[in-house]
Amino acid sequence: MSCLFCKIIAGQIPSYKVYEDESTLAFLDINPVNPGHTLVVPKKHFTNIEEADEPTVCQIIKIVKKIGLSFKKNLATPGYNLAVNNDPAAGQIVPHLHFHVMPRLLNDGLRPWPQKKYQANQAEEVLNKIKIK
Repeated sequence: MSCLFCKIIAGQIPSYKVYEDESTLAFLDINPVNPGHTLVVPKKHFTNIEEADEPTVCQIIKIVKKIGLSFKKNLATPGYNLAVNNDPAAGQIVPHLHFHVMPRLLNDGLRPWPQKKYQANQAEEVLNKIKIK
Protein backbone atom coordinates (compact mmCIF):
# COMPACT_ATOMS: atom_id res chain seq x y z
CA MET A 1 0.00 0.00 0.00
CA SER A 2 1.79 3.11 -1.22
CA CYS A 3 -1.17 5.53 -1.20
CA LEU A 4 -0.74 8.15 1.53
CA PHE A 5 -4.47 8.41 2.20
CA CYS A 6 -4.89 4.63 2.29
CA LYS A 7 -2.20 4.59 4.99
CA ILE A 8 -4.06 7.27 6.94
CA ILE A 9 -7.32 5.31 6.58
CA ALA A 10 -5.55 2.15 7.81
CA GLY A 11 -4.18 4.03 10.83
CA GLN A 12 -0.55 3.64 9.72
CA ILE A 13 -0.14 7.41 9.64
CA PRO A 14 -1.73 9.57 12.33
CA SER A 15 -4.34 12.16 11.45
CA TYR A 16 -6.71 14.60 13.10
CA LYS A 17 -10.05 12.91 12.41
CA VAL A 18 -12.97 15.25 11.94
CA TYR A 19 -15.46 12.51 10.99
CA GLU A 20 -15.45 8.79 10.32
CA ASP A 21 -18.02 6.18 9.35
CA GLU A 22 -17.83 2.80 7.65
CA SER A 23 -17.11 4.22 4.20
CA THR A 24 -15.74 7.74 4.69
CA LEU A 25 -12.99 9.51 6.60
CA ALA A 26 -12.57 13.26 7.04
CA PHE A 27 -9.38 14.69 8.55
CA LEU A 28 -7.59 18.00 8.84
CA ASP A 29 -5.29 18.94 5.97
CA ILE A 30 -1.76 19.29 7.35
CA ASN A 31 -1.19 22.35 5.14
CA PRO A 32 -4.47 24.26 5.54
CA VAL A 33 -5.48 27.32 3.58
CA ASN A 34 -7.31 28.35 6.78
CA PRO A 35 -7.64 26.56 10.14
CA GLY A 36 -10.17 23.75 9.82
CA HIS A 37 -9.36 22.90 6.17
CA THR A 38 -10.59 19.31 5.96
CA LEU A 39 -10.10 16.51 3.46
CA VAL A 40 -12.97 14.07 2.90
CA VAL A 41 -11.98 10.72 1.39
CA PRO A 42 -13.69 7.44 0.63
CA LYS A 43 -12.15 4.55 2.54
CA LYS A 44 -12.16 2.50 -0.65
CA HIS A 45 -9.39 3.59 -2.99
CA PHE A 46 -10.48 5.47 -6.10
CA THR A 47 -7.94 7.51 -8.03
CA ASN A 48 -10.41 10.11 -9.24
CA ILE A 49 -14.09 10.99 -9.26
CA GLU A 50 -14.84 9.07 -12.48
CA GLU A 51 -13.67 5.81 -10.87
CA ALA A 52 -15.93 6.28 -7.84
CA ASP A 53 -19.44 4.86 -7.86
CA GLU A 54 -22.43 7.14 -7.30
CA PRO A 55 -23.20 5.95 -3.74
CA THR A 56 -19.62 6.81 -2.73
CA VAL A 57 -19.77 10.29 -4.23
CA CYS A 58 -23.19 10.91 -2.65
CA GLN A 59 -21.89 9.82 0.76
CA ILE A 60 -18.90 12.14 0.45
CA ILE A 61 -21.17 15.09 -0.40
CA LYS A 62 -23.35 14.33 2.65
CA ILE A 63 -20.25 14.53 4.85
CA VAL A 64 -19.05 17.70 3.11
CA LYS A 65 -22.37 19.35 4.01
CA LYS A 66 -22.00 18.31 7.66
CA ILE A 67 -18.46 19.67 7.82
CA GLY A 68 -19.47 22.94 6.17
CA LEU A 69 -22.28 23.36 8.69
CA SER A 70 -19.84 22.63 11.51
CA PHE A 71 -17.50 25.34 10.17
CA LYS A 72 -20.34 27.86 10.18
CA LYS A 73 -21.58 26.92 13.65
CA ASN A 74 -18.31 26.22 15.45
CA LEU A 75 -15.69 28.31 13.67
CA ALA A 76 -18.04 31.18 12.83
CA THR A 77 -16.91 31.13 9.21
CA PRO A 78 -19.29 32.90 6.84
CA GLY A 79 -18.61 30.43 4.03
CA TYR A 80 -16.41 27.69 2.66
CA ASN A 81 -14.97 26.44 -0.60
CA LEU A 82 -15.29 22.91 -1.87
CA ALA A 83 -12.62 21.67 -4.29
CA VAL A 84 -11.61 18.46 -6.02
CA ASN A 85 -8.32 18.44 -7.87
CA ASN A 86 -9.19 15.67 -10.29
CA ASP A 87 -6.05 14.13 -11.82
CA PRO A 88 -2.50 15.56 -11.88
CA ALA A 89 -3.24 18.14 -14.59
CA ALA A 90 -5.74 19.71 -12.17
CA GLY A 91 -3.26 19.77 -9.29
CA GLN A 92 -4.06 16.42 -7.66
CA ILE A 93 -1.00 15.42 -5.65
CA VAL A 94 -2.26 12.34 -3.80
CA PRO A 95 -3.83 9.88 -6.28
CA HIS A 96 -6.80 9.05 -4.01
CA LEU A 97 -10.11 10.83 -4.54
CA HIS A 98 -10.48 13.59 -1.97
CA PHE A 99 -12.60 16.66 -1.48
CA HIS A 100 -11.16 19.77 0.15
CA VAL A 101 -13.55 21.65 2.43
CA MET A 102 -11.93 25.00 3.20
CA PRO A 103 -13.39 27.47 5.67
CA ARG A 104 -13.35 31.02 4.39
CA LEU A 105 -13.18 34.30 6.19
CA LEU A 106 -14.00 37.70 4.77
CA ASN A 107 -10.81 39.32 3.50
CA ASP A 108 -8.69 36.20 4.16
CA GLY A 109 -6.61 36.95 1.07
CA LEU A 110 -7.56 33.82 -0.88
CA ARG A 111 -8.51 34.52 -4.45
CA PRO A 112 -10.42 32.42 -6.97
CA TRP A 113 -8.62 31.24 -10.06
CA PRO A 114 -8.20 33.73 -12.90
CA GLN A 115 -11.01 33.88 -15.42
CA LYS A 116 -10.71 34.11 -19.19
CA LYS A 117 -12.96 35.07 -22.10
CA TYR A 118 -14.02 32.82 -24.97
CA GLN A 119 -12.72 33.69 -28.42
CA ALA A 120 -15.23 34.22 -31.25
CA ASN A 121 -17.29 31.03 -31.78
CA GLN A 122 -15.22 29.14 -29.21
CA ALA A 123 -18.07 28.72 -26.71
CA GLU A 124 -20.29 27.06 -29.34
CA GLU A 125 -17.43 24.78 -30.45
CA VAL A 126 -16.70 23.69 -26.88
CA LEU A 127 -20.39 23.24 -26.13
CA ASN A 128 -20.81 20.96 -29.14
CA LYS A 129 -17.91 18.81 -27.94
CA ILE A 130 -18.93 18.43 -24.29
CA LYS A 131 -22.75 18.65 -24.35
CA ILE A 132 -24.33 15.58 -22.80
CA LYS A 133 -27.18 14.20 -24.87
